[in-house]
Amino acid sequence: MSKKYGKRYESRSIISLKDMLKKSVEQYGDHAAFKVRIEDDRFKSVSYIEYQNDVNAIGTALINLGLKGKTIAVIGENSYKWCVSYLAVVNGTGIVVPLDKELPHYEIKNLLERSHASAIFYSGKSLDNINKVFSELPSLEFCINMDLLEVEGDNLSFDTLLEKGKKLISEGNTVFSDAKINVEEMSMLLFTSGTTDNSKGVMLSHKNICADMMTVGKVIYADTKDSILSILPLHHTYECTCGFLEMLNLGVTISFCEGIRHIAKNLRELQPSIIMAVPLILENVYNKIVKTAKKNKQYTKLRIAVAVCGFLYSRFRIDIRKKVFKDVNESLGGNLRLIISGAAALNPKVSKTLRAMGLDIMQGYGLTECSPIVSVNQMDYYKDASAGQALPDVEVKVVDKDENGIGEIIVKGDNVMLGYYKDEEATKNVLKDDWFYTGDFGYIDNDGFIFISGRKKNVIVTKNGKNIFPEDVELYLNQSIFIKESIVYGVDEEDDSETIVCAQIVPDMEIISEQYSYTDPSSQGVYQLIKDEVKKANKKLISYKKVKRFDIRSDEFEKTTTKKIKRHIELPSFKKLQETVMSKVDGVKDIIEDKIKK
Repeated sequence: MSKKYGKRYESRSIISLKDMLKKSVEQYGDHAAFKVRIEDDRFKSVSYIEYQNDVNAIGTALINLGLKGKTIAVIGENSYKWCVSYLAVVNGTGIVVPLDKELPHYEIKNLLERSHASAIFYSGKSLDNINKVFSELPSLEFCINMDLLEVEGDNLSFDTLLEKGKKLISEGNTVFSDAKINVEEMSMLLFTSGTTDNSKGVMLSHKNICADMMTVGKVIYADTKDSILSILPLHHTYECTCGFLEMLNLGVTISFCEGIRHIAKNLRELQPSIIMAVPLILENVYNKIVKTAKKNKQYTKLRIAVAVCGFLYSRFRIDIRKKVFKDVNESLGGNLRLIISGAAALNPKVSKTLRAMGLDIMQGYGLTECSPIVSVNQMDYYKDASAGQALPDVEVKVVDKDENGIGEIIVKGDNVMLGYYKDEEATKNVLKDDWFYTGDFGYIDNDGFIFISGRKKNVIVTKNGKNIFPEDVELYLNQSIFIKESIVYGVDEEDDSETIVCAQIVPDMEIISEQYSYTDPSSQGVYQLIKDEVKKANKKLISYKKVKRFDIRSDEFEKTTTKKIKRHIELPSFKKLQETVMSKVDGVKDIIEDKIKK
């Protein structure tokens, strides 16, 4: 019996990003490719033709500077000029290196050195960092400021470069537009976020990116009636491939969020039909809805409405969701039809609730090394606890399974990277017979849905040989409205007899202070409240996975720009926990002895 799949769509064939842009211009022409703010309350549209002209002009100017075949970095906030710079590099000039705008200057310098970058496009907010790097890095020939109106000192101006390129083209210069693309060679060098170790340079080609775009186009439908608000950082492959390049391929209009604090305002102003999000954003939306309902004593009504709307839609396709939850939908712009969630696992409770409110969610799974999408839940066929089914032209299987059928997930397809930059050993460790070994553990059910258990590097191996995936335990802990986030880890007892499952927990003090009188995360009241929540989570866990020790943190964990917790932070050992407890006991003992003496 063949497996069931969601709806498939016709996907346009593209051989390179240059080919993609050419075909989009032919197909969409004067339609708006971008919508860009020009004043407080005014936006201007940039057509597909205009965008291509700007890409050609910047590309021509870059080659005129002697940068043909060179490596060029891009760093800055999501913007139209970022998108022009990206394709101006890869569509005929050289190799692009998208960098995280949050990096300190010494890390920017390190990555520019490692990538042998000859130039960098940057936004005005990065000026100080780039000036420091430029003075310390002789190999960096040009710094192009995307916000400068004209040349200033060592900084070139994007706008001046644009005019120079247009002039060269008007004089008959076709060096960029005629440039041939080798689709098999590295054209994109992406440094991973390094949540578990030092960042690696992932080498991707036009073929890799286009293969992923074509297969994503078979499971996601969008057209010129759609618009997307770009929220996640463009240097991340997830947003770059799906929220930028794929949208251009499908004829969608792209606009840019002006920062996390402005999401609600930008949603109301631009009324997008699509957004891409990470779980943290969607969980915040969910928590605010629940919090408001409880505050107004409407929580029971909310739960009933969610259950009824969800049942009618999933069983009979009777859709009253947007009517019943009109206020929720209007607060998100009123036009949102699709949310694509990725970069981490989304709590199934959140996706089910938001879908029942009329916000259709497609949760997927991917890695930078896979350009990045590997699998996705479709709108008409999904399992909320899963990462979806493998994309049509991507092979996924699980190897080295344990007794529960859990093993390492491996991926094969044209979307898989060329390798790690200047790191043959690391490449050999993950690329074997054309299969990419993801380092993620999980299983595939009978319907072909992929379930991620956790990262190979994070797994806790107990003394009796049991494997515990911290992410599994964290999912149960984080279901509590009083827990903002957590990290689960294992430590061995001093006598080496047993492995103890421990957790560091960040309480949600905003919710706790509203429902109780506690304001100090280190207070006994907060400790007891979190202890009760840990007990509730433990009831859902098998005995060896239960959390035996926990610490409360007042500060949130350090995160990547896609809001994944950096797990390489130093966690307290069991011995340190013991020492902390004993010091408190000894302190009490000293007080008692002192009282007795007196």
